[in-house]
Amino acid sequence: MSSQVIIPQEIIEKRILLIRGQKVTLDKDLAELYQVETYNLNKAVKRNRERFPSDFMFPLAEEEFKNLIFHFGISRWGGTRKLPNAFTEQGVAMLSSVLRSPRAMQVNIEIMRAFVKLRQLVASNKELAQRLEELEKKYDTQFKIVFDAIRQIMRPPEKPKRRIGFDVDEPQLAYKASTKK
Repeated sequence: MSSQVIIPQEIIEKRILLIRGQKVTLDKDLAELYQVETYNLNKAVKRNRERFPSDFMFPLAEEEFKNLIFHFGISRWGGTRKLPNAFTEQGVAMLSSVLRSPRAMQVNIEIMRAFVKLRQLVASNKELAQRLEELEKKYDTQFKIVFDAIRQIMRPPEKPKRRIGFDVDEPQLAYKASTKK
């Protein structure tokens, strides 16, 4: 087994979603990473259903699915007839016992690394926020502006909203009111 990375971490991290307060990856995304059909992945899971309790895998509710369609755009989800399954970190780990190909094992390792990295980022951010709060209590209000600025930097960047429609790059003509009386 080579230690060569077959999928960049960034690609995996983009496919980890927060649903119901849990970090999950959808069956369609996992199938794409494993290079298998979504149908075959779900069929393997169905044959081994006892290995996937509800804290390892759960089907999305219709409302959750509609939110994903709205969030990601219809083209990515077009043609899906069944609600997707969401796999938690433990569910992804269990997939390695169900999907036994060498690629599945390598992909699983990379996905586990991505989950661990995300967990470490969240933990370090919580630790930083706690330290900042302690410092804020220790010092008086003269540093409030500094602490507010640091908090602003710690927030994840907001994604810019996409404008709908189009802009015309024509110079604006100033309207001159006639002063005739």
